[in-house]
Amino acid sequence: MKEQYTAPEPRSGIASRAASDRTAGDLAALGSAVVITHEDIDRAHDREQVSATRARRGFRPRLRLFWLLIGPGILVMLGENDGPSMLSYAATGARFGVGFFLPFVVLTFLMACVVQEMTVRLGAATHRGHAELIFDRFGPFWGWFSMVDLMVGNFLTLVTEFIAIRAGLGFFGVRPAVAVLSALLVLSVALMTHRYWTWERIILGAAIFNLVFVPVALLAHPNWGAVGRALVTWSPLPGGVTQETVLILLANIGATVTPWMLFFQQSAIADKGLTIRDIRMGRLDTALGAALATVAALATMLATAPLFLRHMTAANFEAAEFAQALQPLIGHWGAALFALGMFEAGMVAAITISTSSAYAFGEVARRPHSLNLPFREGKSFYLVLLVEAVAAAGLVLIPGIPLVYIVLLVNVIAVLAMPPALLFLYMLVNDREIMGELVSPMWANALALAVVIILVGAGLLFGVSVIAPNALAMLGGR
Repeated sequence: MKEQYTAPEPRSGIASRAASDRTAGDLAALGSAVVITHEDIDRAHDREQVSATRARRGFRPRLRLFWLLIGPGILVMLGENDGPSMLSYAATGARFGVGFFLPFVVLTFLMACVVQEMTVRLGAATHRGHAELIFDRFGPFWGWFSMVDLMVGNFLTLVTEFIAIRAGLGFFGVRPAVAVLSALLVLSVALMTHRYWTWERIILGAAIFNLVFVPVALLAHPNWGAVGRALVTWSPLPGGVTQETVLILLANIGATVTPWMLFFQQSAIADKGLTIRDIRMGRLDTALGAALATVAALATMLATAPLFLRHMTAANFEAAEFAQALQPLIGHWGAALFALGMFEAGMVAAITISTSSAYAFGEVARRPHSLNLPFREGKSFYLVLLVEAVAAAGLVLIPGIPLVYIVLLVNVIAVLAMPPALLFLYMLVNDREIMGELVSPMWANALALAVVIILVGAGLLFGVSVIAPNALAMLGGR
């Protein structure tokens, strides 16, 4: 039996996706009743595979169904384990070792799960991207504002991704210009598939290499007893509340919960064509992605913890310097894996973050926006993606630019920008007119409120550290 569902009625000029939400056979039966595009047909073929697999019984069909439906959640979580995030984790391990920050990082990924689950329900229930919904429900001003705000933040983040790419390949003696141009070539090749599903599988394969930090951590021979105690007992914040610890706290939160994740996952779910029946798998996809990303993040901290034990904290936040500092402790191959991991983190994030900008632009500007489109039909979508990436890459090559400062600044900006983004998300997911029975239950709203309180508290703490650093001593009980 073929799977079929109907998209919500269009409002405020938003084109209905009813055609693209049916199987290929349904589209053929409709004939000239609707305008059928290549995007509709490609998505319908994907849905036919899902429908046929869901109709079968047994373990193997269920495993194949899982394979067909996963993607956006794993990509958004491993994509957020990007260059500045992994550099933040590495700096945390090198500066503070094993202790307070291990369970704190686990907490940040739980926060990310709470936030991203809401985008799963929104995308599956409405079949629209995040920027498109903001435009529709709150008007053009807030639609354009959210899009411009996202693109500015994404541009700064993309700069840090190319910093990680440049520094990671720099360990192997690759010149900065060659490293950056190679990354742009990889990004362009990934787009040539003109099929969302194929693009997603390619990027998923690359994203799994984020786990390369696990063998690096094992080569560092961590004290597993100390790791277990840190995760269970949660030791106090080392050194109390200081300007440095506040900066690291914000950097680690910004390494996990950022605005681009909301836009990317919801738009990817709509582009993939997930339905209400797929929400359970979408949640599992997100939880699996968070689990894998948590393992990679903790492994990065454990890999650099030996620098803390030997008082050899690296002088800056570039991957090559961390790898070089670790080489006497974990060997050349371990250091090489660490540098490759930084390159992978920057590369996957550069692709996913630039794609989130292109989705948002297309949704607000009412232009075609799908990875199922050929370049001729989705020209504006692909151009926004490529132009933003090229501009960020070019900035990294400017002599004398303060790369370290940019890396720190981006994660802090991500934390400060998150509460307003969450406000829009909260209002949308509680809008019964668009969500129906999928409106957020009280427990989900309570968890979302807790995340907002933590983020606002972190932002206020950062403000105090900048405006009145002496007040931190009072907060820390000194």
